[in-house]
Amino acid sequence: MFKDAEMGAKPYVVLARKYRPQTFDDLIGQDAMVETLQNAFAQGRIAQGYMLTGVRGVGKTTTARILARALNFEPSEGDERQAGPTIDLPRDPTKLGRHCAEIMESRHADVIEMDAASNTGVDNVREIIESARYKPLVARYKVFIIDEVHMLSKGAFNALLKTLEEPPEHVKFIFATTEIRKVPVTVLSRCQRFDLRRVDVPLLAEHFKRIVGEEGAEAEEDALMLIARAAEGSVRDGLSILDQAIAFSSGNVSAEDVRAMLGLADRGRIFDLLELLIGGKPAAALKSLEALHRDGADPVQALGDLSEAVHLATRIKTVGAEDGSEGLSAEDVRRAEAVSDKVSVALLSRVWQMLLKGIDEVGRAPNPRAAAEMVLIRIAYTADLPSPEEIIKTLGGAGVPARRKTTEAPNGDASAGAARAEAASDGPAAAEKTMVDTRERGAAVTDMPGWLDETANNPMEGLPEDADFDPEDPLYIDAQFPGAGTLRPDPGSFTEVIDLVSAKRDAKLKVHLEENVSLVKFDRDNRSIDMFLMANGPPAIANELREKLNQWTGKRWIVMLSKSEGDKPIGLMRREAAAAELERLKSDPVVAAALEAFPEAEVTAVRDIEAGEPSEDRGTG
Repeated sequence: MFKDAEMGAKPYVVLARKYRPQTFDDLIGQDAMVETLQNAFAQGRIAQGYMLTGVRGVGKTTTARILARALNFEPSEGDERQAGPTIDLPRDPTKLGRHCAEIMESRHADVIEMDAASNTGVDNVREIIESARYKPLVARYKVFIIDEVHMLSKGAFNALLKTLEEPPEHVKFIFATTEIRKVPVTVLSRCQRFDLRRVDVPLLAEHFKRIVGEEGAEAEEDALMLIARAAEGSVRDGLSILDQAIAFSSGNVSAEDVRAMLGLADRGRIFDLLELLIGGKPAAALKSLEALHRDGADPVQALGDLSEAVHLATRIKTVGAEDGSEGLSAEDVRRAEAVSDKVSVALLSRVWQMLLKGIDEVGRAPNPRAAAEMVLIRIAYTADLPSPEEIIKTLGGAGVPARRKTTEAPNGDASAGAARAEAASDGPAAAEKTMVDTRERGAAVTDMPGWLDETANNPMEGLPEDADFDPEDPLYIDAQFPGAGTLRPDPGSFTEVIDLVSAKRDAKLKVHLEENVSLVKFDRDNRSIDMFLMANGPPAIANELREKLNQWTGKRWIVMLSKSEGDKPIGLMRREAAAAELERLKSDPVVAAALEAFPEAEVTAVRDIEAGEPSEDRGTG
């Protein structure tokens, strides 16, 4: 080694830099962006600004350099390629264009890179504006690449706006950011936005396999899958882990080496632990955790692996092994199927929630192992508890049917009547308890928004386990659920958006939308929502609402945060309306007389006489 150093051997280059993409063909998992740029370049529709966003290590800065190279491509002597912007870039180092090498090495005079994390002020932007006035020295375009653009100050963004909107013909801007929500809407509207996606685990593992071969090393398939999953869609993170794994294992990477290096537990032993937990065996579960810890598994990571196993079992139970096991080994799928066959989705969901809470607890605990043991004990004893239906039957109640029958009335009256009849035969106590349960379930059904019927939204509910049908067939759904055909696919107002969130049982998001959001504009035709965030609102609520609306409706929604306040929050308006209604009611002669006769009485709610329920518009006390 010392001899090589004395002879001037080249320093080692880490894999993340060595295998950095040089052309658009080298980019993996970004087909949509590449196709868009290819068509745009072919048609001469080249924008003045591009916004690249995505998680760390997905290739934003690299893509920006490749794009700058494509904009300024000029073939070298002897190359028959036509001069002009193109994404069909040469990969052969001997056939590079005039500017390619300098741009890839970040030393081209007309491609200026700026790190906004360390150049945040107005003065830095003024330098860009001043430089933009002058034509490029040798290239076709003067390209400004601003990395981590969200770090610019408010004043810097404002100073850049005019130049970004109407730049000189020879100027192009390329921005990269991991925090797109922090970029002002005024800047986003002046750029073409490209969301660089997380790379799927199988595609990432295949990419690592090629690199391992080029490095003259060897790696097991399971080891590459472990690295790809640990990378969480980031190519750079995955290459860094792979680089470390090759060094750790002396060029022969095994799954066992990767687990030892990352503090991961053996997948099979994780499933063993999960089966002990759902079997209600806390003592054996603690011994299993002790063995994992003794072999080097981190307590937080062990719980994280448990949560992945629970998610896999739940997914397989929901969509089947074929659709729910992409990127997993056959053994993992077999073990997950075995777990899913033993327990219900309700139990798996409880275990999932307890693990999520437990991971946070273990991460903050002074003794992580002890905290992890307490989490496992809670899960084991919870798994051994009877279901709510079993508890009700034990207490003498009629029980709640696991699945609602298709012949049940929409408001639940049929089941309620049957429950009351059965409870009456079991005695007064059982009857009283069943009536309470019936009232609670009836209220839940009544509270469902009228445009979103629960039965239509959940067509699987009420069907026998062995039913032979296609759940996606609209004819079948119409036959089984007559109300499903009238289901409106999209909310028609912001109020209906909140109703949809409520129907999906996302209580936290519902509260924020009602209390901390001021609606500026709702465009039903374009499925666009423009809203102002109040002081206590979470900054990420726009992204969260957009993603969930996209998922729930199957259509693309646009949710933006405005800088100007609109209507009052819906929750505030409802409370004001309720208060006004109460005041109006108190002025009624009959009510006034009643209050005068009973000085200690007060009006707490306004009820609809016909429905017998508190009016949602008027509020409750």
